[in-house]
Amino acid sequence: MSLTIIAFAGFYEGARHAVRYADTLAQALQARLVLLHVNRASMYDPYEMLGEEFRQDELSRQTETAAALYRQAEGLSTPATVEITTDLLPVVAQDLAKRHHPVLFVLGQPEPGAAASTSVEASCADLLRTLHYPVLVVPRPAPGQEPPRRFLIAADREPFTLGPNARPLRQLLATLGTHIAVAHVSDNVVDDAGCGAALRAVQVSGLVDGLTTPELRGYAHHHSDAGLLAAVQDTQADMVLVLARERSYLSELFHRSVTGRLLAQSPVPVLVLPTTTVGAPVTRKAAATR
Repeated sequence: MSLTIIAFAGFYEGARHAVRYADTLAQALQARLVLLHVNRASMYDPYEMLGEEFRQDELSRQTETAAALYRQAEGLSTPATVEITTDLLPVVAQDLAKRHHPVLFVLGQPEPGAAASTSVEASCADLLRTLHYPVLVVPRPAPGQEPPRRFLIAADREPFTLGPNARPLRQLLATLGTHIAVAHVSDNVVDDAGCGAALRAVQVSGLVDGLTTPELRGYAHHHSDAGLLAAVQDTQADMVLVLARERSYLSELFHRSVTGRLLAQSPVPVLVLPTTTVGAPVTRKAAATR
């Protein structure tokens, strides 16, 4: 089945660069591309009490935004569909997923100086992660002319299962990957057994099924995010894959977490994959997103 990529579109450099990167990725994967523009992201509908007519009034005032987005789409190499909505809500994200079956959502880093608590990008990433959708965050320094070829998978000892929405991403590695490495960061100690367990967890998950066994590298560092940044440089990775554990789905992606610090500092795109713990029962929320 053909893949689809949904990219959050806008007119500031972070969003424009993310769209260019999504265009390059779509070309390499022969995927469809959807440009999505939202003003806000929330778990709750701000117009629920005000009435639908107020939402439609806000949309009617975005004629110039829509026209500019269509012009942006015309300049891409991949034919793109444009969608505009006022708020990214759970029901909106689920409707997009139902209609387009996206393999991932692409967004740029928050603009420099923007507080994470008020950033649309951070709010969108948090909501999508809560709903168990893969999120690719593209930093401004990341080259956008060539697709990724060298992938770094950050893993630990804990076994995991790919979430239903993450399973199609195997095709990303199979189609584009020329070098795949698994990095295990230990707390400033040598932990060969932990490295082996991390590689085993990745293999058992099925993420690298049918591919050459990934190279295994260990890094000793007090801070996991700093260890992973060292791994990015050491392996010359073009993209980092990190695992969103089920226990942390409700945490905020850009706020004070290892993943959040990595997203803020990584020179290459970071793909956050939803996972479930091996043997864990499927939650009602997870089942609703299938």
